[in-house]
Amino acid sequence: MLKKRLYQCLSAAGLALAVGACKTPELVVKNERRTVPASFPGSVQDSTTNSGRVRWQEFFTDPNLVALIDTALRSNQELNITTQEVEIARQEVRARKGEYLPTVGLGAGAGVEKAGRYTIQGATEENVDIQPERRTPDPLTNFQAGAFATWEVDIWRKLRNAKKAAALRYLASAEGRNFMVTNLVAEIANSYYELLTLDNQLSIVKQNIEIQTNALQAVRLEKDAGRVTELAVRRFEAQVHNTQSLQYGIQQRIVEAENHLNFLLGRYPRPIVRSQAAFNDLVPKVVQAGIPSQLLQNRPDIRQAEQNLAAAKLDVGVARANFYPSLRITAGVGAAAFQPGLLTNLPESMLLSLTGDLAAPLVNRNGIKAVYYSANARQTQAVYNYERTLLNAYVEVANQLSNISNLQKNYSEKAKQVQALNESTTISNSLFRSARADYTEVLFTQREALESKVDLIETKGEQLHAAVNVYRALGGGWK
Repeated sequence: MLKKRLYQCLSAAGLALAVGACKTPELVVKNERRTVPASFPGSVQDSTTNSGRVRWQEFFTDPNLVALIDTALRSNQELNITTQEVEIARQEVRARKGEYLPTVGLGAGAGVEKAGRYTIQGATEENVDIQPERRTPDPLTNFQAGAFATWEVDIWRKLRNAKKAAALRYLASAEGRNFMVTNLVAEIANSYYELLTLDNQLSIVKQNIEIQTNALQAVRLEKDAGRVTELAVRRFEAQVHNTQSLQYGIQQRIVEAENHLNFLLGRYPRPIVRSQAAFNDLVPKVVQAGIPSQLLQNRPDIRQAEQNLAAAKLDVGVARANFYPSLRITAGVGAAAFQPGLLTNLPESMLLSLTGDLAAPLVNRNGIKAVYYSANARQTQAVYNYERTLLNAYVEVANQLSNISNLQKNYSEKAKQVQALNESTTISNSLFRSARADYTEVLFTQREALESKVDLIETKGEQLHAAVNVYRALGGGWK
């Protein structure tokens, strides 16, 4: 009676501990915000057109630029590295899938054991009457061959959730590659337009060197005629040298821009094929921004953050399942005997096993809680990352749309400035020849005219960059 009561108490205590072990701690769960403003500042709401959905082959019409982008998408080392990371993530999905399937294997083994006569095993063998042809060898040998299988029954969907989380991270890695493609396309286009800008700035500088050299010749003739002093000659000469130094600086920037483009293309430095004259005919693209909610589908980085968030939520479910009992089934079938020739004697040498283990955590709950809380913290982190990515995308588009508008006005004003300074240069030269203007006025006017022309070309380059940047911000370039 006492023994029965003892068993009942132990059973009740074990059941209470098991129930307590299955109880999961409370968590503070943060949900993500997916709402965005209805439109971008200063833009007309239109969901029918969105430049982010245009393929890059259609957005960029310069054949030289299209060829460069096409080469980079095949040969860029960083993009190829990311492609292999996507493959690694895909293999992780296969590994996770195999975890909740039964593990089956074949095996064979042999061993030898010598038991002392006065041990339990030795004394037992001494008294067992076995036929002479079946007498146990001494030392005892053992030969086995068979198949075995183990299977953890996924009661709480722990393994399947882990597999789904791995699949979502694979999709996230693919979106990460798409985001890299978007940035790579934009970087190549910006570098190409920068190269065209520098080419045209260099052309303007060379033209001004020629004009200033002619002016220097004229001043020297004026000095010989006694109309100006040596100071005027030196000032004009200094201006020529200053413009020539500007030429070498631009040439160095061209070399660096070409080398950077070649690096993006995954090749050693070589000349970049381009048309300098085409720059003057380039018109910045008219970009349609659509509505902000389209960013959720167009931007690969937002889609990547969304997939990572979904995977983090599943990780919490996987960590929660650690509190519950796990069921493992183990089975085996084969033959075992102390002589190899007896392995085929069935059923005497047949070996069969089937076991099921149901285990719940009791002692190591602190470790399980730590994993559980960490998974929830990573989920919260993924929520903040998603919201930050969405906010950043909206701000990028808003900034670039404003930049396009202001650059257009800026270019219009600079074009008027260039026209006014060109006329001023002509007037100052005429007045100087008729001794009605000082040579310093000619110098200052020429310098300001050169700077305004260089600035005008740079502003046009910035307009092209802005069109590329808003295309990238809208999620274009990866399709």
